[in-house]
Amino acid sequence: MLYAIAHALLKVVGRLLFRVRIIGAEHVPKTGPVLIAPNHVSYLDIPLLGIMIDRPLHFMGKPSLFRGWVGRLYRALNGFPIERGPRSRNGLMEAVSRLKQGHCVAMYPEGGRSLSGRLQKPMPGVGLIVAQSGVKVIPAYVAGTDKVLPVGAWMIRIHPVTVYIGEPIDFTDQIQKGDGKELYLRISRAIMEQIVKLKAQATGQSGRTVNPMPDAAMKGGNQ
Repeated sequence: MLYAIAHALLKVVGRLLFRVRIIGAEHVPKTGPVLIAPNHVSYLDIPLLGIMIDRPLHFMGKPSLFRGWVGRLYRALNGFPIERGPRSRNGLMEAVSRLKQGHCVAMYPEGGRSLSGRLQKPMPGVGLIVAQSGVKVIPAYVAGTDKVLPVGAWMIRIHPVTVYIGEPIDFTDQIQKGDGKELYLRISRAIMEQIVKLKAQATGQSGRTVNPMPDAAMKGGNQ
């Protein structure tokens, strides 16, 4: 109930303030398990992606977000914590569990927020989730959130936001032929390649010129 109320209110606010629109909404199934994999440049990526998806969206975040009343609110809105490094497995398996329950889950393939605004190299975590759950992946590119709430800023700015949704990716064949970290990385890279294409669509650039690049200044994870 709380999610439905928040979704409706924030969708109105998002459209009024940021003229949020979505391209490719037909690619998101109305029911059944699916993993949505967006880029990450702002704290507003998941909220603004979520309001444009017409079904409850489950998401993960760094543990510090799940403390006190704010943490209780995030949990009520389908959020769950994930640690960084070796301790991330519990959070990853929670995502797998929710997918097996038929939910729609969002995870950043890059693992954390890009401080430069450029796409980063993907982490193996999203590949692990896909390999363990067997679900299809919906790539997404959220454009404009870095202008609405840039890195280091706390004041929201008025700027249009567009969510680009790609076609579902099925990794069944790859999962049946492989296992382990190498498989996870192959899946993660394939997802990132589709996000690169969505960015090219959003910016009008060639897909060759919008390559995922490591962000040397990147800090934190799943922020």
